[in-house]
Amino acid sequence: MFKILAFETSCDDTSVAVIDSNYKVYANLISSQIAHEDFGGVVPELASRLHLKNIMQLTQAALDKAKTTFEEIDAVAVSVNPGLIGALLVGVSFAKSIAYSLGKPLIAVNHMLGHIYANKIDHPELEPPYLALVVSGGHTELVDFKSIDDFEIIGRTRDDASGEAFDKIAKLLGLGYPGGPIIDDMAKAGNPDFVKFPRALKQKDNFDFSFSGLKTSVRNYLLSKDKKFIKKHFADITASVQMAIVDSLVKKTIYYARKKRPKTIIVAGGVSANSLLREMIKKEAPKINVEVYFPALEYCMDNAAMIGAAAVDKYKRKEFADLSLNAFSKKGVRFI
Repeated sequence: MFKILAFETSCDDTSVAVIDSNYKVYANLISSQIAHEDFGGVVPELASRLHLKNIMQLTQAALDKAKTTFEEIDAVAVSVNPGLIGALLVGVSFAKSIAYSLGKPLIAVNHMLGHIYANKIDHPELEPPYLALVVSGGHTELVDFKSIDDFEIIGRTRDDASGEAFDKIAKLLGLGYPGGPIIDDMAKAGNPDFVKFPRALKQKDNFDFSFSGLKTSVRNYLLSKDKKFIKKHFADITASVQMAIVDSLVKKTIYYARKKRPKTIIVAGGVSANSLLREMIKKEAPKINVEVYFPALEYCMDNAAMIGAAAVDKYKRKEFADLSLNAFSKKGVRFI
C-alpha cells in the first residue's frame, strides 16, 4: 500500500488530501474562497493570492487529520490543467517543492480526469469502458472511454458550460455565487414546466451542448415581466431554468447510450451534485439496462481527494513528472 499527498488549486478552492492505493481518504480539506461572492464570480488574481495564503497551513492540517507525516508519504500529486493559470501555478509550485524536499515522485493530474476518478473513491472496482458525462463550472463534455487512455469526445459545449450557465443565470436572478446549489435548492418548491425555456442543438445525432442562448432567453423573459410577477413565481422560474439545463444533459447522454449500449454511465464534476440531474438520469438509465454512478456529494466539487485518486493508477504505472513540470490552462479531457 502507498499513500499520496494531493493538491488541487485550479480555481477558487484550495484543497489538500491524503489518500492511499485502495482509494481510502484519510483527509480531504477544502478552503473555499468566499471573498469572490462580492464579485459574482472568481477573480483570478485574488484566487491566486488566497491559495498562497492558505496552502501551507492546510497541508499541515491535512497531515494532522490523516495522522500521517511527510516521511510517510510515497508520492505527491497535483492538478496541472485546466484551470486559472495563476491558481494552478500555486499548487504546482508548492507540490514540486514538497516532492523535491522529500525526494518523492511527483504526479501531474488533469483536473477533469480527477473529477472522473472521484467516482472510484466509493467504487474502487469501477473501470472503463464507460460513458462519462463531465459537467462543471467550466466544462461540459460527453466522453466515450474504451480505456482511460483510449477515449473519444462525443460532445462538448460550444459556449457556456452547464455550471457556468447556472452561475450566470443566478446572477441575472439576483442570487449569490456559486449559482448551481442556490438554484437547485430554490427549484425544489417550483414547477419545472412553468416556462419552456429553449434547449439548443436538438438535431438528431448532435451531442454538443450550448447554454448561452438559454441565458439570453432567461434575461429576455425577466425583462418582459414585472417585479411582482417575478417575485410570485420565482421558484417556478428557477425550476424551469434548472430543467432546461438538466434536460439537455440527460437527453443527449441517454440518447447516445441507447445507440452505443455502454454498460456504465458515470457523471462527474460540480454539476453532478445537482439533485434533478441525479434524479432524471437514475430514472432513465435503467430503462436501457445501463448502470449509472455519481461521486459522493463531498467529492463532486473541486477537491484534492479526486486528484489523489487519479494519481493512484499513474503511480502504479510509474508515470511521474519531473521538476520542470508547468501548469497550463487549456480546457478539456483531451489534454489528459
